[in-house]
Amino acid sequence: MASDDDGTRRVGDEKPAGLAPADQPKPAPSVWGEQLFGATQPPARRRPRRTDPVKLAVRIDLVGTTPPVWRRLELASDLFLDEVHEIIQAAFCWTDSHLHRFGCGPTYYSRETEYYLCPFSVDEGDEGVSEKEVRLDEVLVAVGDTLFYAYDFGDDWQHVIRLEAVLAREEAAPRAICTAGGGPGPAEDCGGISGYALLVAATDAGHPDHAAARAEYADLYGPDVDPHGWAPTPFDIDLINNALADLVTSASPHEITGPLRDLLDAMRTKQGRQQFRRLLGRARLGDPVLVGADTAAAAVRPYAWLLDRVGDDGIKLTQAGYLPPVHVQAAFAELGFDEVWIGAGNREDLTYPVLHLRQSAQRIGLLRKHRGRLLATALARALRSVPVQLWWHVAERTPVTSNDESVYHAGLLYLAVVAAGITEDHETIVAELLDALGWMSGDGSPITARSAAGATFEVRDMLRRMGLLQRGGSVLNRRDWPTRNALDFARAALMAWPR
Repeated sequence: MASDDDGTRRVGDEKPAGLAPADQPKPAPSVWGEQLFGATQPPARRRPRRTDPVKLAVRIDLVGTTPPVWRRLELASDLFLDEVHEIIQAAFCWTDSHLHRFGCGPTYYSRETEYYLCPFSVDEGDEGVSEKEVRLDEVLVAVGDTLFYAYDFGDDWQHVIRLEAVLAREEAAPRAICTAGGGPGPAEDCGGISGYALLVAATDAGHPDHAAARAEYADLYGPDVDPHGWAPTPFDIDLINNALADLVTSASPHEITGPLRDLLDAMRTKQGRQQFRRLLGRARLGDPVLVGADTAAAAVRPYAWLLDRVGDDGIKLTQAGYLPPVHVQAAFAELGFDEVWIGAGNREDLTYPVLHLRQSAQRIGLLRKHRGRLLATALARALRSVPVQLWWHVAERTPVTSNDESVYHAGLLYLAVVAAGITEDHETIVAELLDALGWMSGDGSPITARSAAGATFEVRDMLRRMGLLQRGGSVLNRRDWPTRNALDFARAALMAWPR
C-alpha cells in the first residue's frame, strides 16, 4: 500500500478539505484594536474542578433562530470540552465538517473572553487553551453560567450553553442525554441564519411564506436546484439519544493515551474516529489482562519448542542461511505443521510455517544470527521456561515494527478489532480505518478488504501460529475466527503498545 507523498497525512498537516478563507476563526472586534495598541491576555475564566462529579442540566440555544432551535441536555460534569463538542454535534445533527471553538466571557466576541480551541486552531498557534485540557465543570459552575460554542466560521453558527441546574449524579447514569428540544437542526453549509430561515420556509409546504421562499430560492440558485437537499433535520430525541449513547459507550479520548491517541487524532473522518473509539471502548483497555500458565504455555509452544531446539549452543545454519533439513523436519512434524502445509517439510525456504516461525522469533528478539549460527538471545534463555512471561513478551512485540507504516497501522487496527470481540468482517473494518487514516492502494484506489488482509498477514499469522485463530468456512472461502484467548492477547498487545 502507499500513501500520498511519504506517509500518512496527518490531520494537522493541511487545512481541512474545502476550508475557505471565510471558514477561518473570526477575531473579536477588539482584537483589531489590540493589533495597534498592544494585545492583552483575557482573564482566566476557569475555576477549580469538582472533586465529586455531578450532573449539569444545560440548555443550548442556536442564536438568531426563529422559532428558537434549542436542546436541553443532562451532562456529566467531568466531561472535557472536546467531548462536549461531539455531544453538541450529535444534539444538533451536525456532521463535524468545520472548525469550532468554545468561549467563556461576557459575549463570544469580546476581549474579555477566554477561548478553548479545537486541535487545528492549537496547531495554528491561535491564542487560547486546548479544549482537551478544559473540563465542563471548570466553566459552568453556578446556575446561570454560560459558555459559548461557535461552529463553522463561515456560516457562523453561535450556540449559547446555559447552566439551568446542578443535580446529583448516579454512577450508572448516562454521561450525556437529551431530555427536550425544539426546532429542526440546520443543514451543513446552508448559508447561516438567513439561509436556514429561507430553507425552513422553502422545504415546508405548510409554511406561510413557502411560495415566496421557493421563488427566492430559485432566483438565487436556479429553478433546477431542489432545496430539499439542504432541508433542516427534524428534532428527533430518540435519534439524538441513540447517537449520544454511541458516543458515551465509546472510549473517551481522555482514556486513549500515547500513540493510540495519536492514531485516533490522525483519523481524517468523523466516522473513522468514532469507529476506532468504539473498538477501543469495547476492548476495555483499562481492565487488567490475566493469563494462566496453561493458557500461556499452549499459546507460546511453537516459540518454546524452537528455543529448546536451538538450546544453549545454537544451530549451524546452511550456507544460504536457513535451518538444516533435520530441524525443519522436526518442527514440521512435532508442531503439527504437516496438517496445514503440503510438502515434504524438509527445506525451510519451501516450508513457510517453519520459515515464518523462525523469522518471527528473530523479529521479536528471541533469536539472532551470529557467524552462521542461530542463537537464543539472553532474554530468550531467561524466558523459555516461564510461559506466562514469554506470552507477555510476544504480546508486547505484536505487531512487529515495520518499515512500511501502513502494515504497522493495519496490524494494530486488526488487534483492536479482535480485542473488541468482533467476529466477522475484520478485514473490511481494517480497510475502512486505513482509509480514514489516509492510506490508499498503490494504484491510488481505495483500500479494499483484500488489500487489508494482505497488510494484516503477519499479525494474523502470529495469532494463527499461537492457536488463537480457528479456521473455518468452505474450501473456497476460508475464514479465521478469534478464540476467547485471542481477545486477551490482543488486549495485552494494545495495552503494551508502543514498544
